[in-house]
Amino acid sequence: MTRKIVVVEDDQPILDLMEILLKKLGYEPVLIPNGLDALNYVRSQPPALILLDIMMSPLSGWEFLDRLRTEYNQREIPVILFTASPTVPGKMAELHDPKLGILQKPVTFNELKTAIQQFLG
Repeated sequence: MTRKIVVVEDDQPILDLMEILLKKLGYEPVLIPNGLDALNYVRSQPPALILLDIMMSPLSGWEFLDRLRTEYNQREIPVILFTASPTVPGKMAELHDPKLGILQKPVTFNELKTAIQQFLG
């Protein structure tokens, strides 16, 4: 199984931090600054997990998730939404997706580790 985790985030300092934390956890981070490039990458090289920012452009995290699950039929890849928005948990509950988790920004090393372990063991 791949040890790659795709991080889709448009904020470079957060990408840099996620790279450090994921390497420390023993994963191979793939850092992608927008949803369109991430969809193209995931289609050709499905990762073990995706960490997904919600507030991005030109494709929001919600749009990315919808396209990933419907157009690309990638329902088995776990996705952890990575956001500071307080409205995300309510929206997540509506989706009933067992492969979907959430991390509130800012995230600690232990929170990240626990969230990843929930999906990857």
